[in-house]
Amino acid sequence: MSPVVQAGDKFVEEVRQGASGQETLTLAFDENRLLSELFGEHDEHLALIEERLGIEVTPRGNRVALQGPASAIDTGRKVLLALFDKLRRGARIDLGEVEGQIRLSRAQTAALEHQPGDVSIRTKRKVIHPRSPTQRAYMAAIRANELVFGVGPAGTGKTYLAVAAAAASLAAGEVDRIILSRPAVEAGERLGFLPGDMKEKVDPYLRPLYDALYDMLPANLVARGLTDGTIEIAPLAFMRGRTLQNAFIILDEAQNTTPQQMKMFLTRLGERSRMVVTGDPSQVDLPRGVRSGLVDALKLLDGIEGISQVRFSRDDVVRHALVARIIDAYDRDSRSHHRPEDED
Repeated sequence: MSPVVQAGDKFVEEVRQGASGQETLTLAFDENRLLSELFGEHDEHLALIEERLGIEVTPRGNRVALQGPASAIDTGRKVLLALFDKLRRGARIDLGEVEGQIRLSRAQTAALEHQPGDVSIRTKRKVIHPRSPTQRAYMAAIRANELVFGVGPAGTGKTYLAVAAAAASLAAGEVDRIILSRPAVEAGERLGFLPGDMKEKVDPYLRPLYDALYDMLPANLVARGLTDGTIEIAPLAFMRGRTLQNAFIILDEAQNTTPQQMKMFLTRLGERSRMVVTGDPSQVDLPRGVRSGLVDALKLLDGIEGISQVRFSRDDVVRHALVARIIDAYDRDSRSHHRPEDED
């Protein structure tokens, strides 16, 4: 049997054979020019699919043979067709994109199926696609709610995706400006002893926000925005006493706010504005005995209409695969040294 299935606006021929749970599926792609990118350098993309799904993936010319359990073969098919479709549309494929597509193709939960079909974010420099089911839920939540909390470990894309959404909203004319903020807890009372003016003192603590912004927008647009106020990057203390209208507002590293600071920040939300708060409750740098404003807000605001909370886990880490294992090691160590008096 040789059914034909659509992949984007092109077609891929499929031949499926086998029984008793083990199958061989052959996909024949009709655009050879895309296959080197689909397969990866030295077929590294196919090797990753093999490793993650426990199947054999064998390329021959414009054909790819998948061998293994029927359910894993179906997932591999979805991964390859989705990646091929992205290449057809002009996207670039790397190992992170393949890893993310494997996760998405595996996630066939009812909640995922009921989310909007396309949650991709289009900025001036690139199109950002979700790389995990949680990223997909997060991107959908940002689109649908005025206030979103994205919490979880480093490397899950919380801040990066929030900045991408802000850049896209600015480019589309949905907001007039972007405001990015984070508490400079690490500086403490030492800011006055650092060289330079206030901007030079706090910029090192805001550097991750600059990096994400330059990845979304051309450098000249970022420079112009920082000059004319269209883009503002400032420590949390600078938000006091303001009402932020027509803006996309992001608070990063929010676990290092106090409850009073968090209340102050959240109540800055003005008309026609959106706000995203990101942080990792397991990485609080506040003095011992000081409660995290992020932990406090997550409890107080749970279930309120217009507010969404999306929680990432180590399974959503989209950096180098080693990062997830490093996080696991530190989590195990933290649990082994946990003391009851550490709890607030």
